[in-house]
Amino acid sequence: MVTVLLPGLLADQAGGRKELQVDAATVRGALEALPVRDLLFDERDELRPLLNVYVDREDIRSGDGIETALSGDETIRVVAAIAGG
Repeated sequence: MVTVLLPGLLADQAGGRKELQVDAATVRGALEALPVRDLLFDERDELRPLLNVYVDREDIRSGDGIETALSGDETIRVVAAIAGG
């Protein structure tokens, strides 16, 4: 099982749960298993651009991205970037 940590706004949409356990082989699989999947992915099934995802504190962009393989004991943290001007 993989632990997924959600930021406050996404946690609110997941019934107030900031930490969820899912069984997945990749980061994509873990995120798709969440009850807030539609808020994480856009209409092209790509991760929304203002979300950053880390596996055990490593930015997934430094490796295989959303297809990063999981062994089952990792912690995935979803961080919503702040934008504006």
